Order: sequence, then C-alpha cells, then structure tokens
Amino acid sequence: MSASRFAVFVDLENAGGKAETLKNILEKVKIRGDILMGKVYGYTEQFGGLKELLLSNTFTVVPSLRYGVAQKNNADILLVLDAMEVAYTNPLIDSFCIVSGDSDYTPLVGKLKSMGKFVLGISRSEVASTIFINACNEFQFLETVKARRAPQKTKKSVDNGSGDETELLKLIESILDDHTEEEVFASELKGVLLRLRSDFNERNYGATTFFKLLTKLSQQYGTIKVRSDNYNVMVSLTGEESTDSGKSDKEELTKDNWVAAFREQLAHYRDDGFERINPSILKADIQSMYPGFQEKTVGFKRFSDLLKALEKEKVLTLEMDQQRNMLIKML
Repeated sequence: MSASRFAVFVDLENAGGKAETLKNILEKVKIRGDILMGKVYGYTEQFGGLKELLLSNTFTVVPSLRYGVAQKNNADILLVLDAMEVAYTNPLIDSFCIVSGDSDYTPLVGKLKSMGKFVLGISRSEVASTIFINACNEFQFLETVKARRAPQKTKKSVDNGSGDETELLKLIESILDDHTEEEVFASELKGVLLRLRSDFNERNYGATTFFKLLTKLSQQYGTIKVRSDNYNVMVSLTGEESTDSGKSDKEELTKDNWVAAFREQLAHYRDDGFERINPSILKADIQSMYPGFQEKTVGFKRFSDLLKALEKEKVLTLEMDQQRNMLIKML
C-alpha cells in the first residue's frame, strides 16, 4: 500500500500546549502516512515544552501577535493562505490534516477536496463545529486520538533488551485498531512503526527478526495474532481484553462503584489538558472500558440524568455552549 503524504496545520489554541497531546496527534497522522511538512499557529513561549517535539518533526511555527480584537482571525487567515499555497505549489502532498474545529475553515476544506486532496480534521469536542466535522473526509475528536487500550499481561514481562515491550504493544495495537483492514502485512506494520519511531529496531526487544518479535508479543500478551499466508506474514488484533482466567480486569459498573469509575475517567481528560468535553465522548469511553454499561444498570433512564447526578456529587459541572449543546466541565 502507498502511504499518504500529509501537510499538517495545527491551531495551538485548539490543540492545547501539552507535548503529549501533540505527540498523539502526530502519531495519528503518521499511522496514515508521511508528514512532509507541518506548521503550528499561535505559538508563544508558554508552549516552550513543545520545542523538542516540533524540531524533531521539522515543524515551523507562526508566533501569536497579540494585537486588536481580530488577533485570532489573523492566525486563521494565515493558516488558510499557507494551506492553499501548499496545495497549489507542492504536488507531492495529497493529504491535509487541520487541527481545529472552527467552521471558518469549512471553505478551505471544500477547496482542498475539490483539488482531490484528502482532509483529516482533528479538534476538541468542546469547540468542534458540526459543519466542519461533516465537511472533512475524516474527523477525529482530540479526546479520542490518544489510545487508551492497555496491553494485558498474561505473564510477567522479561526485558531482553532496552525496549519497553508493553509500550511497543500498545503502539502496535493502536496501529491495527486504526487500520481499515482487519489484517495488516507485517512489512506494512513495520513501515508504520518506523514512521512513528525512527529508531525502532527489533533487536532492542531481544528478537533477531520482526516476525520473531511479533510472535513473542502474541504468545506473551495474547492481544495480537500472527499468521503466515504463503510467504506473507499477517498481523491482526485478537479482540481479547481479558486475562488467562477469562475474567476482565475491569469489574462491571454497579450502583456502588459507577461514580468512582466516572470520576477516574474525567481525571484522565483533565490530566490530558482538557477543561470541557462533549458528553458523547465520555459515554463512548466508558462503554469501551465497560462493554456492558447501560444507564439503567446504575439506576438512570437517560445519560443526561446520570450526568446531573454526577453534578450533584460535585464530580463535574454541566454547561451549555452557544448552540445550547451540553458540555461537561471537569472539576
């Protein structure tokens, strides 16, 4: 498969200033292809923690000049101008990633698509415009970009090299989970890994070949499956989220423990730098961790009723945006 070639444009006010968040964004793009160029807008010294990540990915920065009431619009216009210049002058780039949810970018998305470009949009759910979401070829909420799948250990990991096996497995699972096909060629998987980690080498994990490393991870953790198809090696997720005992590491939600589970998940968002999120994001993540979850099992008819109960428990605050859509504010 030929990889896409991306230009990435990041509105830092939308993405936030945490290096981990930007790293997750770049990894999401690199799973899909190569990043040939990138720019961030609204850069100030408060984003100094991003310097190493930006330099290592050869990004350029557009500083934020704080002047007048239209300062944000100035950055928006610069982003549009730069994206159009790249679209017209760089034929190598066939895909664009715009990290912002502002509806002002919708005409840009339309123009890029009319030129045959693929457009990936990424934004915080708090500020994502429905118009912009629907205009993109693909859209992802920033809160869901970070992979939360945790590798399940079936036995104690043995470190035969300098690499962290569980971290590598988490990355492989994220790649497989994000792939359009159920199975991926091992050679293609290794190519994506090298885009994400240019210093990747299977010998760092105590294996002489990539096939032996995949087999080792499959046997030790059980969350990926490796099979040979003639001369090709295919890799896929097993779909198993449990330990050898067959019981899930996560207990089911009940009327006794559901508040603590929601409080813990909201703390993850807060730690990742989010102040507000869309309720659908929270519900999707809870259902991902607790597949049997339903509002009725913890005593509520609707998810909104559950959220109001959490507000009374001072776990969160409910707000409304300008379109009268409910938002969750982390406390």
